[in-house]
Amino acid sequence: MYDDILVPTDGSDTVSETLSHALPIAANNGATVHGLYVVDSRITTAATDDAKADLEESLESDGTTAIEEIELAAHERDLDVVSSLVRGTPSKAILEYAGERDIDLIVIGTHGKSPREKIVSLGSVSERVVDNASIPVLVVRDV
Repeated sequence: MYDDILVPTDGSDTVSETLSHALPIAANNGATVHGLYVVDSRITTAATDDAKADLEESLESDGTTAIEEIELAAHERDLDVVSSLVRGTPSKAILEYAGERDIDLIVIGTHGKSPREKIVSLGSVSERVVDNASIPVLVVRDV
């Protein structure tokens, strides 16, 4: 039923709870897990020119760390994993990724705002994904 499962992450603690749902589904279906981190272009665009390069580097570093958590968890269960770090608006980038790679299921957490997003309050990425996805979306509530 599910061959490819997308697990977007923003680097928050929510990904652990999300993975607790996504990985068993992947294991039961022999699916590949896709870990995705989106460097939010809205944050980098708003930065001053002097701060932009440092901010982008910091966000990419955060993204690499977040992706590594997904990779480690998937490998512990002997699951195939594909990792990607892209730039864009998170909800749009998630949906584009899913469409381009024929993803069968998106497993995404709620309230997974990173410290930067809590300050900027960019809205609910998971809500936008649910509203615009043409494939099933499993929303995992942060507990």
